[in-house]
Amino acid sequence: MASVDADPTLPDGGPTSERRPPRRPIARIVGVAGVVLVLDQLTKWWAIEALADPPRVIDLVWTLRFNLLYNRGTAFSLTDDSGPIVSVIAVVVVVFLLRSGRQQRSSWVLLSYGLVVGGTVGNLADRVFRDSEGLLRGGVVDFVDPQWFPVFNLADTALTVGIVVLLLAGFLTDAFDEPDGSK
Repeated sequence: MASVDADPTLPDGGPTSERRPPRRPIARIVGVAGVVLVLDQLTKWWAIEALADPPRVIDLVWTLRFNLLYNRGTAFSLTDDSGPIVSVIAVVVVVFLLRSGRQQRSSWVLLSYGLVVGGTVGNLADRVFRDSEGLLRGGVVDFVDPQWFPVFNLADTALTVGIVVLLLAGFLTDAFDEPDGSK
């Protein structure tokens, strides 16, 4: 059995391989975001093909159903026509996360950044490329309808899960501590 060298700079003196910062953090973020974006756009394509013409609703279980809607407002359709404002905020969030991601060392934080970036870009792509009445006024394709919660899509799910993972990483780990242990 091969021995693993202990690293005296680590708090527990454990092997260096356990605490090594992830290599190429931006590649990890973009990789996760790319998977989310592709899956999101494929599910939206399916929803449009299956639910739009003729308009139909697919009942699944209990109150869960597929019901196609186009959201031109904010999350959960809280406003009717704020797409351009939401889009500018989305671009700022993506740029911030990609810039901030270069310094992240936690795999959980990188995963959460990738989920948030992928979900944000997925919905932003809808605002840019879906039928619209002007710049950034396209409707986001929403189709998962529990009937007791606003209609959503895979991008919304990735955003929500990404934010929860980021919060858990911050509360339950040292993900945001300085690499040398100082604060």
